[in-house]
Amino acid sequence: MNTFGSKFRFTSFGESHGKALGCIVDGVPAGIKFDYDFLQNELDKRKPGQNKFSTQRKESDKAEVLSGVFEGYTTGTPIAIVIFNENQHSKDYENIKNIFRPSHADFTYFHKYGIRDYRGGGRASARETVARVAAGAVAAMLLKEFDIEIHSGILGIGSVVSKLESKDFDFSFAQESEIFCLDRNIEDKLKDEILNARNAKDSVGAVVFSRITNSPIGLGEPLYDKLDSKISYALMGINAVKAVEIGSGIRSSKMKASEANDALSEKGFLSNNAGGILGGISNGEFIEIKTHFKPTPSIFLEQDSIDINGKNTKCLIKGRHDPCVGVRGAVVCTAMLRLVMADSLLLNLSSNLAMIKKAYKK
Repeated sequence: MNTFGSKFRFTSFGESHGKALGCIVDGVPAGIKFDYDFLQNELDKRKPGQNKFSTQRKESDKAEVLSGVFEGYTTGTPIAIVIFNENQHSKDYENIKNIFRPSHADFTYFHKYGIRDYRGGGRASARETVARVAAGAVAAMLLKEFDIEIHSGILGIGSVVSKLESKDFDFSFAQESEIFCLDRNIEDKLKDEILNARNAKDSVGAVVFSRITNSPIGLGEPLYDKLDSKISYALMGINAVKAVEIGSGIRSSKMKASEANDALSEKGFLSNNAGGILGGISNGEFIEIKTHFKPTPSIFLEQDSIDINGKNTKCLIKGRHDPCVGVRGAVVCTAMLRLVMADSLLLNLSSNLAMIKKAYKK
């Protein structure tokens, strides 16, 4: 569906080549200081056309806040944000308007809805994620009140993956890096992976590492709304994401319990293989996640496909596309994790009677 969240919710709207994209964020408590500059800065991190490592589509991605804010503070009513498209090149897609692009959602969308919006993928385009980043920025304004922070960066691209331990990842450097690289020792190699793929008219995948700090103990709603379930659900909903790992992730399947268990002492947990979540509930440690992005399916090599009538044909894509969608995807991962944490924070208020009485001072 187009709405995410239970208490802190957002609904996105718009298409890649439509007039605008945007979101309506509902469930935002009144009285939060609304930081317009922060909102725009987050959108600027994701916007296309900033360097040779992303699509050359030029969009300013300027946010217009239409409602829900008065005299600099949230009012408790829905916050509507719109971002107008400025640089659509729909004509780039006319030669394939009746052809399914390999590994795109064209095929499944057509068979589900019976409508073929060939202009850059329509709703299925990664352009839609601009709305998620906007909503995530609003969520961050709530999380700031509780010192909960979320950072993401690139751990690996293609065959090049950092060998650093997660504790050594440099999020400060990632903010300066054109590709949000977490390991300055391999930044040039990661850039080469992207440029080599681009020069070959191809694309390449990436791994994003995210860390949530200062999470309180107790977030997560077992059994079917566990925090790790919500995180996986949120991240798997991002375009091109094919796998999500929390804590030790797939390594856990190769470990013995004596290795995987996080022992405890008076000072807290002695390790963090669980990635900050036990029984679907946050345990107060860092919440650490890896998100794996497939290569951008839009490449400039001729590929075999079929048309809408099921006939064999060749597909040759034009236009402007990311040679590594995972790079800008790092910004979207942060946004979706912010939304999960904001929603979990509000849901937790009713978890026991003492908290409810405290809220009403009984």
